[in-house]
Amino acid sequence: MDLDKVLKETKNKIDLAKTSAELENIRIELLGRLGLINKLFSEIKNIENPREYGQLLNKLKNNIETLLKNKSSTIPETENYKLKIEDYFSLPKVGHLHPLTQTERQLNKVFQKLGFSIYASPEIVTDEYNFTRLNVPANHPARDMQDTIYIKEPQFLLRTQTSTIESYLLQAQNKNLPIRAAFPGSVYRNEKVNRSNHFIFQQYQAVVVDKNVTMKDLIGTMDLMFKTLYGPKVIVRYRCKYYPEVEPGVGPDMQCFSCHGKGCSLCKYAGWIEMGGSGIIHPNVLKAAGIDPKIWSGFAFGMGLDRWTMAKNNIKDIRTLRGGNLAYKPNSNPPSSLHSETSLDKGRLNKSPPSSRGKSADTAEGGLI
Repeated sequence: MDLDKVLKETKNKIDLAKTSAELENIRIELLGRLGLINKLFSEIKNIENPREYGQLLNKLKNNIETLLKNKSSTIPETENYKLKIEDYFSLPKVGHLHPLTQTERQLNKVFQKLGFSIYASPEIVTDEYNFTRLNVPANHPARDMQDTIYIKEPQFLLRTQTSTIESYLLQAQNKNLPIRAAFPGSVYRNEKVNRSNHFIFQQYQAVVVDKNVTMKDLIGTMDLMFKTLYGPKVIVRYRCKYYPEVEPGVGPDMQCFSCHGKGCSLCKYAGWIEMGGSGIIHPNVLKAAGIDPKIWSGFAFGMGLDRWTMAKNNIKDIRTLRGGNLAYKPNSNPPSSLHSETSLDKGRLNKSPPSSRGKSADTAEGGLI
């Protein structure tokens, strides 16, 4: 066989190859176990000058390997990666991220644009960081076993709120102020599972510590979140509420996305759904972290990511998020207008219009205790 002709034809094939798959086919055809070169080596005993012919075959083999290597270096790495996956596995281009993940990542982008850092922490924590450092009294009902899942009572438990990360962060960064941080994660409470509550759910917590932080900063940040997820016409109200780790505390309620304020079983016929808890960080919490509350102030809020995701995707039962059916239909009927007054009236923040003064549906997903 004319070895020079083989080399010339091989070079032409390699020059025309555009993908790693084509190069691999050429390699197998020529250098594979059943390829041309091995076939020629097996016939060398029938050649008149086997020694000289063997040297020529080795030279041909080396030249082909060099040509393949040089051509492979000109093919983009992304193409090589794509071929490694798609040539050996059939990957249907269907599916999507879980709605909880989509909502979390959307919020991450919002806060990163505002200069926040995203943090994570262990889900098994101590009583000190879950309660004591957050100004929760020793006799607070949240500490009871009927509300908290203890791993080893009374020291270790599954965190009941992402505020736990706030405790760790404030202590770790008390010499590196100011702080802007957000932390999503799973939390656990000893709750009865129904369409509104679950014993495991996601929360999204954020904390800011700086000089001269006010309630205006908090309300503005939360309004931005609501508008980003639900559009500029979302209906929101803010009510004064008590949370041990903040003072004053406010609870943002959104008009029920199921009944649009008319009242249903999801919102417990209140027309409103509590979306979380927030407020100005209590001085005791700052002191526990070694931060001087006379110089520094801040706000914190926590919200149930499950409930925000349900509202965004028109999901009527929280248990759906923990099931296997992920074929969610986006909410086609978002709330119609934004209501987020921030005036103080007789000790209440954001006095609601007469039609919306009823209680909201308090849920286990509220971010603060």
